[in-house]
Parts: sequence; structure tokens; C-alpha cells
Amino acid sequence: MTRHRHPILAALAALLAIVALLGCVARLLPEDMQTLPYVPYVIALSPWFALVALIAFILACISQRWFTAIVACACIALQVWWQLPYFRAGRPLSGAATSAVAQVKPSTDDAYARVMTCNVYKGQANARDIVDAVRDQRVEVLALQETTEPFLKELANAGIYDYLPYSTVGSADHYFGNALFSAAPLDSPTDAEFDSSASDMPAGTVAFDGGRLAVRFVSVHTTSPSASTWDLWRRSLNEMDTLRSRTDVRYVLMGDFNATTDHAAFRRLLGERFQDATMTSGHGIVFTWPSDKRPAPAAVGIDHIVTERDVRVGQIKTIRIPGADHDALLATLEFAQ
Repeated sequence: MTRHRHPILAALAALLAIVALLGCVARLLPEDMQTLPYVPYVIALSPWFALVALIAFILACISQRWFTAIVACACIALQVWWQLPYFRAGRPLSGAATSAVAQVKPSTDDAYARVMTCNVYKGQANARDIVDAVRDQRVEVLALQETTEPFLKELANAGIYDYLPYSTVGSADHYFGNALFSAAPLDSPTDAEFDSSASDMPAGTVAFDGGRLAVRFVSVHTTSPSASTWDLWRRSLNEMDTLRSRTDVRYVLMGDFNATTDHAAFRRLLGERFQDATMTSGHGIVFTWPSDKRPAPAAVGIDHIVTERDVRVGQIKTIRIPGADHDALLATLEFAQ
């Protein structure tokens, strides 16, 4: 009769392997089933299930539970496959792009842009820190979500218009809104680029490369998944499909998408046209939320900078903004000329 070794470790290995397996199953669900209660939360944590599976694998090997080890190994393989694009080297920025965004005063006369997005948590973020980040990072286009009138006044008092003098703001409920700021004039500004059940998403076109390159920026904020909004969450993502059909416009979408690249609805939005800047850069997974639970780190990446596929991306960075529950996300974009 064979005696099993380390029964407690074996039981823990089996439990963790089941958790990792359920995480993989959730990621594999078709898009319409990913709106089942709490499934969006599970999928948002997908990268962490690789760690859970690794611990399960180690414990299974110690306790000689080989079937458990095989299940854990399969989960690790799946998660590595899904997350590997974040670590593949993309097309690097040119030396000209790196040099251009390092200038003391940003310029839109070239084909490069330093951009930033941040959810300011219902106007509770520190406006001075937002302006400092814009100045220090030489930001040319800024997208903010969950702004309020008092916060916008604080932002103005902190000097945002000294660096980004052009702006447009949208607010569906006349209280919480989204905003877009630019160092260059915004052509065809609007407080709502398309009809959305989530929020008004303002947009404006910036002319780069001496006016030869027009890029339309949108400040994005979709519905957050919750007990009463599972279907509304998916609907707000699906409504963005209208942007994919506008092939005569070059878009950069920046903001709080309330979804990660593991969610089928977000991957469908990207399709063959768009790319996620963080994934494209190849510098690894970037987590942006929640950032107000210190010392615990941010655990999911629901803030994105989405570009056309011919755009080169680099210098991905996050900045902690006091008062906000999201880290600010920054990137340097090099537009195809």
C-alpha cells in the first residue's frame, strides 16, 4: 500500500490547481459568457493565475501528486501563452522620437507625441501632481476620466493651461465627466465622439508633423462591471465598435476601459486595426488599478492607450497620483509618416 507524502501540501496543491484552472476556464469563455456575475473580475486577474499555478506545481511535486502537477503545468503554459506578447520586443522608437520628446518644450511639429491618461477618482486626485507630471514628462496630450467642475478649477489654478492650453470636456450626468487637454489646437473638438451608455467621451484632432498628420484623440471611460452592470459593462465596450468603422480617421484612444487584454470584448475592440500600447511596447505587463490600497500594489491593467497598428510605442510608464485610485499611464508614440 502506497502512502502519500505531505497530505496537507497535497491538499493545498490541489486547491490552488483548481483555482488556477478556473481562472483559465474563465479566460476561455466566449464573450457573451464573460458577462456572467463576477467573471469579469476573475478574468482581470488572469496574469496572477500563473503564479497560483506555479505554487500549485511546486507543492504537487513535493507531495508527489503528479496529476495535480500536470494540471498546474497546463495552466502555467496557457497563461504564459496569453501574456507572452507583453514581453516580446516590439519595434523600438527611433532615436529622433526619443530625442524629440526629451526637449524642454514639447512640440507637435514633429511626428512624435508623449501622452498620458489618468482616472482622477471623481475629482479627488491631487491636481498639482497631475500638472507636475505633465510638466516633468513633457506631455503633449492628456486624457482624464471622472473629472468634476471643482477639480477642473483646481487643475486650472495649478497651471494646466500653461502647458496644455487647449481642452474639451464631456459630462453625461453634468457632474462626473471626462476631459482632453492638448499642447496644440484641437480641431473639431466634441464633448462626445460617439453615443455611449457609459459616459460622454470627448475628442479632438491634433495636427502633427507640420500639419501633415492628423490624429484624433478620445478620452475613454466605459462602464465598470458590478452586480447591477454586468451587461452594461460589455455594452459600453461594444459601443466603441463604431470607432473601428471610421477608417478615414486615425485614432488614439486613452483612458479607463474597465477591461484588460484578457477580456474578449476588449480584444474584439482592438481587432485587426488597433493595438494596446503597453502590449506593443514589449516591456511587460503594467498594472494601474487599484493604486490607493498602499502598501498593496496595483493588481490589474484596465487603463490603456490604444493606437493604430502602424504606430511605434515606447517609454511606457506609470505614475502614482495622490488621491486617485488609478496610476497615470504614459507612453511615447511615433506615428508613421
